[in-house]
Order: sequence, then structure tokens, then C-alpha cells
Amino acid sequence: MNTIIHKPSTSPNHPSSLFPQISRCKTTRHLKQIHAHFIKTGQIHHPLAAAELLKFLTLSTQREIKYARKFFSQIHHPNCFSWNTIIRALADSDDNDLFHVNSLEALLYFSHMLTDGLVEPNKFTFPCVLKACAKLARIEEGKQLHGFVVKLGLVSDEFVRSNLVRVYVMCGAMKDAHVLFYQTRLEGNVVLWNVMIDGYVRMGDLRASRELFDSMPNKSVVSWNVMISGCAQNGHFKEAIEMFHDMQLGDVSPNYVTLVSVLPAISRLGAIELGKWVHLFAEKNEIEIDDVLGSALIDMYSKCGNIDKAVQVFEGIRNKKNPITWSAIIGGLAMHGRARDALDHFWRMQQAGVTPSDVVYIGVLSACSHAGLVEEGRSVYYHMVNVVGLLPRIEHYGCMVDLLGRAGCLEEAEQLILNMPIKPDDVILKALLGACKMHGNIEMGERIAKILMGWYPHDSGSYVALSNMFASEGNWEGVVKVRLKMKELDIRKDPGCSWIELDGVIHEFLVEDDSHPRAEGIHSMLEEMSDRLRSVGYRPNTTQVLLNMDEKEKQSALHYHSEKIAIAFGLISTKPQTPLQIVKNLRVCEDCHSSIKLVSKIYNRKIIVRDRKRFHHFENGSCSCMDYW
Repeated sequence: MNTIIHKPSTSPNHPSSLFPQISRCKTTRHLKQIHAHFIKTGQIHHPLAAAELLKFLTLSTQREIKYARKFFSQIHHPNCFSWNTIIRALADSDDNDLFHVNSLEALLYFSHMLTDGLVEPNKFTFPCVLKACAKLARIEEGKQLHGFVVKLGLVSDEFVRSNLVRVYVMCGAMKDAHVLFYQTRLEGNVVLWNVMIDGYVRMGDLRASRELFDSMPNKSVVSWNVMISGCAQNGHFKEAIEMFHDMQLGDVSPNYVTLVSVLPAISRLGAIELGKWVHLFAEKNEIEIDDVLGSALIDMYSKCGNIDKAVQVFEGIRNKKNPITWSAIIGGLAMHGRARDALDHFWRMQQAGVTPSDVVYIGVLSACSHAGLVEEGRSVYYHMVNVVGLLPRIEHYGCMVDLLGRAGCLEEAEQLILNMPIKPDDVILKALLGACKMHGNIEMGERIAKILMGWYPHDSGSYVALSNMFASEGNWEGVVKVRLKMKELDIRKDPGCSWIELDGVIHEFLVEDDSHPRAEGIHSMLEEMSDRLRSVGYRPNTTQVLLNMDEKEKQSALHYHSEKIAIAFGLISTKPQTPLQIVKNLRVCEDCHSSIKLVSKIYNRKIIVRDRKRFHHFENGSCSCMDYW
């Protein structure tokens, strides 16, 4: 066989030492001159010269894949090194537009190598071929390669084995991957462990990934990153943050990917102090805050209530050519009710020559919805469809229905839904249903609620909304019917839940929660808050209690909403005038909204509440939403 062994650079037979002009080459233009010289002098027929030229074309910073293909086709008898080089170049290609094409071409070159029959693939060939196969998720080809590897006795090679496991993982064949992993694993092969953990995470099996991770003898930064990212992406936000804390207790330092992975979890839980630490860590360790990490920080500060800091991070990013960066700041401004600022950034983005993505339009339309800017919203929607030429997604229709519904344009919102070219989802119908409740259109509300119940019979949202509408007009018979239907189908309403972070610890409270270690102090503060609210003339808005009970019971029910409990805990746990920040899983009710405004004035506290839809900044008796939410 004409197999060439790749020798270390110290060897006198290494191509670079035989052809130093290639190793000294700095540009493609210079290489073409060398290529022409080799053709003229006949050196091009030297297999080592051809291999070294090909290596430069495919693996150097001046890589020229198109040129490399043409050059390879002119090599009369490529050696194994040349075959491996062209296959590797295609398999490693990170060109998003040609991702699948290059991977498929890598497999085709491997097929030609076998058909040619002059060179036998070696242990350097298979990792590249298997990598291409994994990218394409071609399980049948993967199994054929597996058989070939076994036949050639290469299955014991670490790199070959790792890539074999990767093929099964990327194809979702975790049982096969599991068997191969346990048959052939080496305790020190961290890459192999990481591949398996990543596979379970991709399948959404966090239990299996955690078990494997915990039994891992040596954890790399990649191992931690996979677990942190997996927890965050699968909605296990507290676990992601706990993993991040555990990582810091070990001997592995967080890197750029770690920070990008943990920030979404921090954002969802509103853990602002931890988010600040991550930002400071990046700066101290000279981790570049580029468009991706910067966007994650903007998102974190926005969702943790500090929109001014988010704007500061945005302005500090040098390269603002990524639509994701603009999307993050526009979405953040929208969430905080700063619609005019969001619109200003939208026009700035276009002036900077960055084409808005569909996600950017969602942010701008959401901003208009939160502020009741109907005409501006219509204008932005028109711009997206008729100027930029983007087809509206379900989210864009949802924003428009929400915008029109909140503004009382219920018929127009309903017509938009009826004329959509795609089937409306539950989010759109719930937006219209909520608008019907807001504006007292019970007839339309019932119609929409019944559609929702037919499409999503086990979703509590439509039942609760309909029950609330009946209750708001005193139709207790209707309320009872809806509640009985929910009981019959075993549908449970999501309980109200609020979080507050103090000294890096996240405290969670449910409605009427008395499980906290400081429950007695919290109860006393709730009583004090109630007394002081009454002293300034406040009376609970019991229309928000949508149960048939007497007035005293209704007032008591309002007294123990989760956000009020969280605020009471914050008041007894912090120094006077310290701002409080609460995260709530549901939309804040009208009574809580009104009472928190007064609490902010009575206790001279800035209180920031992030509910399911947006942020409310309470200060000196008023709210940033201007009571439009």
C-alpha cells in the first residue's frame, strides 16, 4: 500500500523541511507562484510536495477549499496524507451555508478513496469521516463505518472511538452509544465522557446526563459547560446556577462559553447579584465582551431589572453588526415599557446598516403593545411586511393581536386572527381573551374561550380566564360550571409564585406561603403593611378575588399573594431605602399593582416587579407602566 506516515517536524523527511518555501508562504497569491514553479520544474509530481501544498490550501489561515478541490483532482496518485487532508478540510468546515454540502462531500471523497483502491484509510482518516457522518446524522452510514473500523482493528484508537460514539449520539441512538461507551471507555478520555453527556442533554434526559457527569473521574470546562447549558435550555434554571456555583468550588475556571451558558438561567430567575459577578469576572479575566456575550449580558440586565446597565453594555460593544445585539436591547427596552427608546434603537439599527431580523420586529411590536402605541405598531408591521419583505411569524401576529386587543380594538384583532394564513396558537387566542376580560366583552370572550377549550382541553389558562370573566360580572353559576369542568378533567391552575434574591440566595414564595424560616417576621410585616395601607385610605380591590366568598375572606386572600409575601420578606431583610426586586410567574393583579404603588411611597422604597409579561418599576407611589399593562 502507498501509505505515507505523517512524521514529526524534526524528521529530515518532513515535507516542510524538503520544501521550505511552502512553510514560509504567507498568502494564497504567493502559494500560486510556488505552485506554478513546481509545475514548471516537475516537482509537483513529488507526493510530499503535493501533500504540503494541499495542506496549506486546506488547513492554513489562508484556506481555499475551492482551489484545494481543483488541486487535489490533479494529483495523479494521492497518498493517504492527501486524502486525509481534503476529507478533514471538508469535515471541519464551519461554513453555515455549506455545512451539509461539505460534510456530504467529505463522505464522497472517502468513498472515492476506497474505490481508488491504492491507499487504505488509517486511524487519521476515520475521525474526519465519522465527524462528517455525525454532522449529517446518517446512522446507516455510521454503522457501516463502525463495521469497517472494527475490520481494520482501529476501534481501540481514542479518537476513532470518540467519533464513533459521537455519530450514534448525533443520530439520537443513545442506547447504541451507551453500549459502545461502556465497552470501550478509558477513564481518562474526557472527550468521550463529554460526548455522552451532551448526547443525553440533547435528548432532554438530564437525569442520565447528571448521573454520568457525577461519576466522571475528571471533569473539564467543557463537561461543566454542557451540564450548565443543558439545565438552562431545559428550564432547570436553579440547577444551572447551582452547577455554576459547584464549578467554582472545584479547580475548573469558567470560560467564555460558561458565561454565555449560565446567563440565560440567571436572567430567568432575576439573580442580578450573580449576573453582576459574571460581568465582573469577564472583565477581570479579560474575556472579550463581544456581540454574543454582550447580548447575553444585555438580556440578563434587562430581565433582572437594570435596563440602564443593559443600555451601558450595549453602547460598550464595539461591533454592533449582529442583529442579536440589537434584538437584545430592543427587547429589553420593550420589557421595561420604554417604547420610544425601543423605536429609537430600531431606527438606529437601520441607520447602522444592519437589517432587522424577525426577532427584532417582535421586540419592537411588543414595545408598542406595552405602551399602547397602536399607530406606531401598525407602521412597524407594515415596514416589516412591505418594505423588508419578511413573512409574519405566529409571534408577530400575536404581538399585533395583543396591541390591538389592549387598545380596545377587539373586532380588528379578531379579524386579523381570522385572516391569518396560519392557524392561530393558544398564545394569540389568550391575548384576545385577556383583552376581552379587560374591556368587558363577555360575548367574544366566551366564544374565544370555548375555541381554546376545544383545541387545548387540558390547558388551565382558558378555563381560568373564562372563570375570571364570569366572576368579574358576578356570574357565580358560570364560575361553578367552569370549576367543576376543571375538576372533572383534573386541570389545576398554576399557583402564583414569586422570587426575591438577597445576598446571592434566591427565596421562593407561593400564595399563602408560611414555610419560610422567617415566616413569623414576614406575617408581622404583612400585617403592618396592611395597617399602613388602610391608614392612607387604601381599600383592597376585592373584585380581583374570583371566588364566591364574603368580603373579609376576599381581603384576606389578597393579603397573601406571593409578591406581597416576597416584598414583606424584603422589607424585614434589608436596610431602609434598599431597592427590592421581585420576579413573579403570573401577571400581577390589579390589587397588588395598586397596593405596591403605595408601599413604595410609604416605605420609601424602589420596588421592581417582573411579571410574566413585563417589568413594573414602582417608585414614590407610581409605576413605570402608567397603569397600562
